[in-house]
Amino acid sequence: MAAVKKIPMRQCVGCGERKSKKELIRIVCSPSEDPERVTIGFDLTGKKNGRGAYICSSMACLELARKKKALERALKTEVSQQCYDDLKRSWSRLNDKVISLLGLAERAGKIASGEFAAEKAVKIGKARLIIVAEDASDNTKKKFSDMCKYYQVPFAC
Repeated sequence: MAAVKKIPMRQCVGCGERKSKKELIRIVCSPSEDPERVTIGFDLTGKKNGRGAYICSSMACLELARKKKALERALKTEVSQQCYDDLKRSWSRLNDKVISLLGLAERAGKIASGEFAAEKAVKIGKARLIIVAEDASDNTKKKFSDMCKYYQVPFAC
């Protein structure tokens, strides 16, 4: 019998929801050349040195973390308003880059859009990632979430 692989779980500092490590984005606080200062930024690889905190991939969780000062507690350092503004700008650039890459993939014919085309791609094993719109119905989100778990396809909403 094959051993079940453990999935590392982390907690979002904004909403407090526990998710797999891959579903969250790491924010890292690393020392800089100046001993009085630290650098805070996104760690998309998960390999940067420094104290890290995890956050959901929504701007609302970043705002909630700012209001609760949860990011400061997790990183054990003071986070200025300017730093939050820089994180929001980085977040915006990251979203723009993702949308640009999705456009390129669409032109290359590598995207199946629409409920039935996406469902077919998952079932025949061609899907590598399923992205469901935030304004989709709860029924649709649950349907794709369950299907992606069964077929072991990453799912984002």
